[in-house]
Amino acid sequence: MRLSRPRATQPTRAERVRSILTVAHSMTVVSDGVHTEVRRLDGTGAMGHIHLHAPDDGGHAPSAERVPARLEFTDIAPTPVRDRLRARVTVTGLLAAPYATDTEQSTCMEFGQAVLEDAEGRTFVTLEELEEVETDPIAACEAGMLTHLVDDHAELVPLLLRLVHPRPERGMTRAVPLAMNRYGVTLRLEYPSTHEDVTLPFPRPVTEIDQAGPQIHALLAAARRVSHRNGLPA
Repeated sequence: MRLSRPRATQPTRAERVRSILTVAHSMTVVSDGVHTEVRRLDGTGAMGHIHLHAPDDGGHAPSAERVPARLEFTDIAPTPVRDRLRARVTVTGLLAAPYATDTEQSTCMEFGQAVLEDAEGRTFVTLEELEEVETDPIAACEAGMLTHLVDDHAELVPLLLRLVHPRPERGMTRAVPLAMNRYGVTLRLEYPSTHEDVTLPFPRPVTEIDQAGPQIHALLAAARRVSHRNGLPA
């Protein structure tokens, strides 16, 4: 008998790192003892601004002539949740020259390692793992979709709470959308001194951005069919 593989309900660590690097609007580059804040990445993200290549790639200067560098990224929730820092990503490697915004030579990076730090701990991701995955199709639109939900359709959040199992504990002060990816929507349930994150999986993972709307509507339809109501305190 052939056993089916369980359906993924969360992105892999490599998928998360790839998405953060691809849609990043800013980063900190530490090179030759200098911290450089790169505020705009021209819509290309770090993967478009910095060329990452394997150490054994040909056509590059020998490692002895290269400059150690570190790229730092922060993944911040676009909504006003408590503790908005969702993750940190650090990429280390070697540059052909000390980083400067006016030379392409300093944006060619021999990849060392990528480190993802979040609530689940620290994970190391290789260049091969990054190259094997694709950017989450929702990543570039996530901030706009979540803020639209909060600002224009806040009444739908209590509706989504009907899908939370087990039901939220007594004393919850509010629920706010924290994240959205191809697998579903994550809500942050806030209490007076703590919080809890719960993910509501889509019926099917999103493979194209135009599938996101129907999957969100499918979640809402499922919530309307639930008899009990997990409402916020009056």
